[in-house]
Amino acid sequence: MYRKEQKQDTPPEEFELPFGGKLAADNRWVMLAEIIPWSEFEAEYAAIFTEETGAPAKTFRMALGALIIKEKLGISDREIVEQIRENPYLQYFIGMSAYSNNSPFDSSMMVHFRERIDMNLVNKLNQEIVKKALESQEEAEVKSKKSEVEDSKSEATNRGKLILDASCAPSDISYPTDLGLLNQARKQTEIIIDTLYNSLLGKTNNKPRTYRKRARKNYLAVARRRRPTVKQRREAIKKQLQYIKRNLAHIQQLIDSDASLLKLSNRQYKMLLVVTEVYRQQLWLYENKNRSIEDRIVSLSQPHIRPIVRGKAAKNTEFGAKFSASCFDGYVFLDHISWNNFNESGDLKSQVEAYKNYTGYYPESVHVDKIYRTRENRAWCQDRGIRISGPPLGRPPKNVSKENKKQAADDERIRNCIEGKFGQGKRRFSLGRIMAKLPHTSLTSIAISFLVMNLSTLLSRLFWGFLCHFFRTTSFFRSRINESYRSGNSSNKNLFFTLSDYFVNSSLSFS
Repeated sequence: MYRKEQKQDTPPEEFELPFGGKLAADNRWVMLAEIIPWSEFEAEYAAIFTEETGAPAKTFRMALGALIIKEKLGISDREIVEQIRENPYLQYFIGMSAYSNNSPFDSSMMVHFRERIDMNLVNKLNQEIVKKALESQEEAEVKSKKSEVEDSKSEATNRGKLILDASCAPSDISYPTDLGLLNQARKQTEIIIDTLYNSLLGKTNNKPRTYRKRARKNYLAVARRRRPTVKQRREAIKKQLQYIKRNLAHIQQLIDSDASLLKLSNRQYKMLLVVTEVYRQQLWLYENKNRSIEDRIVSLSQPHIRPIVRGKAAKNTEFGAKFSASCFDGYVFLDHISWNNFNESGDLKSQVEAYKNYTGYYPESVHVDKIYRTRENRAWCQDRGIRISGPPLGRPPKNVSKENKKQAADDERIRNCIEGKFGQGKRRFSLGRIMAKLPHTSLTSIAISFLVMNLSTLLSRLFWGFLCHFFRTTSFFRSRINESYRSGNSSNKNLFFTLSDYFVNSSLSFS
């Protein structure tokens, strides 16, 4: 059951603190709470709950706010609860009206938050936040300049620069090997055999022989070698396949002896299905001496993960979800994501059309790498008046003009923006290692990373926009800066500390 609380949008000055006072309006969590349109997407979140039965669920603001805090601070689920319990600004951010020393929810609720908030809902919220930011940016322009810009924009049909690229969000799994995967599968079959046999106690006295000690010894004999030969590795894989085949036959015999699969837990039953498929794939690879197969399983606990061949220098193959992203005006969006590998060049048309639906016009230029520059994509962009970055097709000319060289260099500089966004998501946020285990919760975690990146960009722009306006309108600091430039006196280097004191001692509003 979902029950909407009447008082979720408490102003920061009305937030009740235990020792008096009020929250600072220029705090980053207070500013982020004002940016995010909580109420606009609450109805879509509440639609997944029933109206009458069940305990009241946590609000949309609390669920999404907790996920944003986790991504912003880069902490674990248990640490999030402690941080929220200790910090009144975080409590205000998730929609609480007064400070409380009690935990607002248990750390296990974070899993349910990721399950309830769909990836599509996060993407819609991301687009809405950026759209409002762009609209407010246009409204903040000077009226005279705004009319001139609108007149020039009305004549041009294409505006803006769209940057496209693809990357992979690796999941938190150990590096998979055929021998290691078969060893794990053999262990799981042994656990299932023990469970089924214990359910038949008193009915049969002959426990199936699994040779588990010998099987482990054969595995370690090759796994502990620093550089085993191909022959040694194939022989070890063959033995593990034989052990798994024998164990699967024993499981079938136990089932024929009135052992019920209902005695297995849901996790064990799912693991039995996964092990059966892993055995089929590895047997085919062994018999055909091949190294690739369709829908290859690389993790028993997360069978949805697929190997993504990227061809990078550091990591030729990554294991996770591959996604296509678009970037314009410093904001990045998640357009296409899949657990299977795909050719990102096929997403160019849909990404450009999405840009047109979002902004109302086609981009002036599309900046992509070599894989996007197919003949079909070039012709499609040319029909719509879109310039695609990169050299033209055909034999390169002997003499390249300075204008073309400068244009190529500028295109590469512009394309560095999305590469920087990928670096920010993987180094600063959790895009470099997805800790969620389920497929849909992993997709939600990836979408949250894109949302928090845009929130961080918007927050920094709000601060620097206010700072620039502050320097333009404050004659005192402008005169101090001019004086320091003219005199060159070292004592004027304390101007930064004077500015810091002004920020601390004054109540600044960023709204």
